[in-house]
Amino acid sequence: MFKRITAILFVIVSLTLGGCVSIGAAGLNSFVDTGDGYEFLYPNGWVQVNVSDGPDVVFHDMIEQTENVSVVISPIPDNKTLDEIGTPTDVGYKLSKNAIAPPGSGREAELVNAESRQRGDKTYYLLEYAVTLPNQKRHDFASVTVSRGQLFTLNISTPEKRWEKTHEQLEQVARSFNVY
Repeated sequence: MFKRITAILFVIVSLTLGGCVSIGAAGLNSFVDTGDGYEFLYPNGWVQVNVSDGPDVVFHDMIEQTENVSVVISPIPDNKTLDEIGTPTDVGYKLSKNAIAPPGSGREAELVNAESRQRGDKTYYLLEYAVTLPNQKRHDFASVTVSRGQLFTLNISTPEKRWEKTHEQLEQVARSFNVY
């Protein structure tokens, strides 16, 4: 009798605690950085990685560890707006040459798609890349916006072999990026 009551209580507590996990959409968890003022969703099964230099935050898949999402915050000269920096295609090209496939990196990036969207009072550019490395091909989404004199860039990347299976979810991650 005691074992039956314990089992029932365990199931009830498990279901109750399961509702406490912060899940933004099917298969996605929420990450919020109140200090820097941004948030985004990331896939279940991904873990945060500590990095000492470079991105503000990085998550990667526990199994396919080269699948990752990161946020980089960079200063913008003269407090320019995103529109003043350039069109989605201009910014996408600059990002590909300066961050995704800089000279000497051995990578090549092709801007596949570039679009602009409004979220509240901010303009976001959603950029899609096909990236070629010496030993593999990858696919990236980037979401870019400007706030408080800084350029916020979320980049999510996966090997080409997983692109067909994951691209809708990865695009959802990129579109979830919100800077406040």
